[in-house]
Amino acid sequence: MKDKDARSGAQVMLNKVPEITLFFWAIKILCTTVGETGADFLNTKLNLGLDGVTLIIGTMLAVALIFQFKFKKYVPGIYWLAVVLISIVGTLITDNLTDNLGISLMISTIIFTVLLSIVFAVWYKKEKTLSIHTIITTRREAFYWLAILFTFALGTAAGDLLAETINLGYLLSAIIFGVLIASVAISHFVFKVNAILAFWIVYILTRPLGASIGDYLSQDLSNGGLGLGTVITSMIFLVTILATVIYLTVTKKDVIRKQT
Repeated sequence: MKDKDARSGAQVMLNKVPEITLFFWAIKILCTTVGETGADFLNTKLNLGLDGVTLIIGTMLAVALIFQFKFKKYVPGIYWLAVVLISIVGTLITDNLTDNLGISLMISTIIFTVLLSIVFAVWYKKEKTLSIHTIITTRREAFYWLAILFTFALGTAAGDLLAETINLGYLLSAIIFGVLIASVAISHFVFKVNAILAFWIVYILTRPLGASIGDYLSQDLSNGGLGLGTVITSMIFLVTILATVIYLTVTKKDVIRKQT
């Protein structure tokens, strides 16, 4: 049954996001890792600087989102390309606030928490739901991608705050966020915590988890990492993302079959 409220002032289409499966969470974490290592690679290794990288990736994201909004159904390649790019942009937003404007990670974390809360509040007020199973109008999709952007920015700030400012290190930070995610999953499956609430909490937490994993793999041994470097780490995860997306494109295992 189609959502009657969704029809007001917007064209109803097939759901524009994938089903929540293990594939979804696996690619999401891979994308967040690439967002962290990719931003570092472009900024430091290619010497493009934060401003240059932000302009280039921001433009690429805008183009990807134009295609994402143009299609009337979920297309794995376009959708996950947009996620990869928005993960990098989220990292760059936080980096720009910290490095260019001198805003502390604590303040950035608070700012993005407030902004994300506002997006959720307006989204719910307008649509009466935050479920990703009902992304069937352009307006809902706009709310969805805006929320995704702020989850990445918030996750970057919170992850860096824990790993660098509080100095817990990348591996311990990854373990902490992993435990938090497991706790939310248990709360949902065992204690029946609301599925939509659990989804968005985990979505936020997977960003710093992926970033911590990326930093742990790529950073030098002297900085608490394994020393693989940003190039190797990014390539490993990008190839894995590509292989998984191709598999999902062929099998359509993550296509939402029913609208609610």
